[in-house]
Amino acid sequence: MKYEMVVELLCCACCCLPVFIPSFSHSFMSHPGKGHLLSSLPLQSHGDAPPRRHLRSLSPPPLHYHLMDLEAGAYQDKAKATVGGAPKCGFQRAASWRTVLTLAYQSLGVVYGDLSTSPLYVYKSTFAEDIHHSETNEEIFGVLSFVFWTLTLVPLLKYVFIVLKADDSGEGGTFALYSLLCRHARLNSLPSCQLADEDLSDYKKDGLQMSPTGTSFSSRLKSSLERYKVLQRFLLVLALIGTCMVIGDGVLTPSLSDVEVPVACVILIALFALQHYGTHRIGFLFAPVVILWLLCISAIGLYNIFHWNPHVYQALSPYYMYKFLRKTQRQGWMSLGGILLCITGSEAMFADLGHFSQLSIQIAFTTFVYPSLILAYMGQAAYLSKHHLMDSDYQVGFYVSVPEKLRWPVLAIAILAAVVGSQAIITGTFSIIKQCTALGCFPKVKIVHTSSKIHGQIYIPEINWTLMLLCLAVTLGFRDTRRMGNASGLAVITVMLVTTCLMSLVIVLCWNKSILLAVGFVILFGTIEALYFSASLVKFLEGAWVPIALAFIFLIVMCVWHYGTLKKYEYELHNKVPIDWLLSLGPNLGIVRVRGIGLVHTELVSGIPAIFSHFVTNLPAFHQVLVFLCIKSVPVPHVRPEERFLVGRIGPREFRIYRCIVRYGYRDFHKDDMEFEKDLVCSIAEFIRSGNHGVDVDLKDEETMKVVGTCPTQMDGIQVSEVDDQNDGGCPGPSASDHTEIVQVHSSPMKPRRKKRVRFIVPESPEIKVEARDELRELMDAREAGVAYILGHSYVRAKPGSSLFRRAVINVGYDLLRRNCRAPTFDLSMPHESTLEVGMVYPI
Repeated sequence: MKYEMVVELLCCACCCLPVFIPSFSHSFMSHPGKGHLLSSLPLQSHGDAPPRRHLRSLSPPPLHYHLMDLEAGAYQDKAKATVGGAPKCGFQRAASWRTVLTLAYQSLGVVYGDLSTSPLYVYKSTFAEDIHHSETNEEIFGVLSFVFWTLTLVPLLKYVFIVLKADDSGEGGTFALYSLLCRHARLNSLPSCQLADEDLSDYKKDGLQMSPTGTSFSSRLKSSLERYKVLQRFLLVLALIGTCMVIGDGVLTPSLSDVEVPVACVILIALFALQHYGTHRIGFLFAPVVILWLLCISAIGLYNIFHWNPHVYQALSPYYMYKFLRKTQRQGWMSLGGILLCITGSEAMFADLGHFSQLSIQIAFTTFVYPSLILAYMGQAAYLSKHHLMDSDYQVGFYVSVPEKLRWPVLAIAILAAVVGSQAIITGTFSIIKQCTALGCFPKVKIVHTSSKIHGQIYIPEINWTLMLLCLAVTLGFRDTRRMGNASGLAVITVMLVTTCLMSLVIVLCWNKSILLAVGFVILFGTIEALYFSASLVKFLEGAWVPIALAFIFLIVMCVWHYGTLKKYEYELHNKVPIDWLLSLGPNLGIVRVRGIGLVHTELVSGIPAIFSHFVTNLPAFHQVLVFLCIKSVPVPHVRPEERFLVGRIGPREFRIYRCIVRYGYRDFHKDDMEFEKDLVCSIAEFIRSGNHGVDVDLKDEETMKVVGTCPTQMDGIQVSEVDDQNDGGCPGPSASDHTEIVQVHSSPMKPRRKKRVRFIVPESPEIKVEARDELRELMDAREAGVAYILGHSYVRAKPGSSLFRRAVINVGYDLLRRNCRAPTFDLSMPHESTLEVGMVYPI
């Protein structure tokens, strides 16, 4: 809390600096020693530090402006604690223990609900039909031994101590591993991949990045993955399969509660209706339920151990697993599908990592969840070892081991815990869908950030209600807990196998460790998971087909969308207009240049998009300042504000044509149009001012570009001040015509924008050249006239003569998804009165 107060006080102090009225600039102009005012235009420079600090406050940004620019900094500092106290980035600090413990408390209500409710049905599913509980107790002790070592090796050793360390700058999940591999091996087939992206601070893992040489095997493996496209496609499909299985588990898990169908449906509707309140509120709401449940089952377990069989701890020996398999043989192997349910929810620790922190998840599991589960399973085994002849339907179930006087209260707590258990996979599904969307593998959906402090906490309405409908369908169609357990078990173990495969590559390529370590990882955990996978797969017709069917549907959607998006980008790349064509037109481009800034939105990072030539051919007029704007997602969770923009020039200076590439991580927040326009203009102005100074990025065949940050990060660079022109009295006057030069596509009457007066505050040193000052004046004049957004609206169609499969995928599948998905976030935030769409048909 103290840290939060310090951050808020600093932000408030920045916002509360003195605000100077415009007349101050005239008095400032009379003191040449303090700065310079260019001609009659409001271009200012500063010399001494104090005057500059006051000038920066001419138009103080709102508080959230600072906070969102620190999205990968201050807020992630508190949430993304690291092991050993080392910060993840240079500007991040270790989270306070109070924050870590708070996140650990919240994680109990979100991450561990599913895992903590597994004692309800593990023994019941295991002894359902394949094996029977005999008086020798070899079966019950063997199952206990399997449960203990499975919980110890998979959730504790694999996930808590190994996989969580492979986070992608604090983010987890199957796609985080894939993103990590894409950055280290350059096997990313997604569009807009540039070498310049590798210079981002968060592009490589801190302390774990590949050395320039690497081991001989890792170098050969890396070159093989980069050379063969089939391997790249295989890894992408493998990551998508893991992702789809997580979604399938998210459908099945909420349906595992042991209540009547009408009650279960009401509970499910209420559960999904709560999701829009956000992870932090749900965590605080659900955590007491999980804590009460874990305390309850651990206390009952201790009671059963001491009351019925204090020597049950001997069954923890691996020898009892051997005795179990020797006696039961094939039936014992098939019963492993029920034992597998003891680790359902383990993958949520990694998938939900972005909502919490590595340290908080580790603390919660090792100190509370793991001991409670072990005591619960030992207590059930101790009770069952002394009870062999029971006529109850719950002969080997959970409730039979509960003291009779406590059964009804425990049943009530169990129902609440089962409801909470659904939250882990629902939250993980939101995170994974957002990662897939940002990397071009899922249609655009609405993403709501539910927390201003932890950016990874999100809510997706479309996915939420889709999951609810699927959960209701599964609840109504599969009331047999055993069949649903078989289905959930197969989904869980498939995700774990995919994680093991990708993790072995991360060990070699990203961590630069020995191949023997990776092989040992695969042998140890891959063997265990393959054993459980085979036991689950044999029950395909007994419910295990459900997650495969669900995953197959989602996989088709993801593959079709990714294929269509990739083919569309390749068409634009192959049909882009060469820069020589633009240069041959001369400074005026052979068209009329009008006041204002024209932003041509394109997915290309080089060359001139075909949509621009299509536009000027049909409408030979454009703005005095032309910017080819590319907003792209890079395979990192966050891009620092000081590395947000890549700015370059196309053609000679007098053309006034720029290229600006805006880079966002798949967890970053997209600003609204006014803040974005200000940052964009500021970055171009800083590019003009800096000249040959700054950080150059050579893109080989492309124009040289510079890395430029957002306005608040340029402490020694140009600052932009925009104030409403007070001379217009707040109503449209003669100057309103300045804002009507932009072509509009909406016929409804629009209220004209209030004219703004733009000021550039520039440092006095180094000296700005005359041509740069002229360029800045023209940029200011264009900014005051307004900004127009030119969007290319493309329609993708299969070429005549294409195969039936391609026509079905492009003309039916991709077109259906495109027409029913949301527009990109950037398109939605544009002011409609300044937006022009240019349509084209892409034959692919």
